[in-house]
Amino acid sequence: MSGSSIEEILEKVKKEPGIDNLTLVSRTGMHIAGDTPKEAHQETYVAMSAILLGSSETATSELNDELKYVLVELIDTRILIQECGPSAILVARLKSDTEVEKLLESTEKAIKDLKKVL
Repeated sequence: MSGSSIEEILEKVKKEPGIDNLTLVSRTGMHIAGDTPKEAHQETYVAMSAILLGSSETATSELNDELKYVLVELIDTRILIQECGPSAILVARLKSDTEVEKLLESTEKAIKDLKKVL
């Protein structure tokens, strides 16, 4: 997907069934691209997403294993957080019945494409 913009990559993945919002966030917790849930305060949502991933990486750093993703289970939705290189993370808000493992193929391809653009 060489030559595609960040927004084009995000829009393609956002078409996957089950994704409500898709946001690219810096590791420092700043919004880079994409949309956040309309009922959420954008700055808080992106900053706390970065903290969740960073905390999970720190908490699991001595387990001799690699963190695949962070999944936050809410009553009506889920939040999937994945690393996207050294400077960004991908945050997807999902419908509660979304099969995460099936969605990972699309998000992982998008992450590869995003790493080329970032």
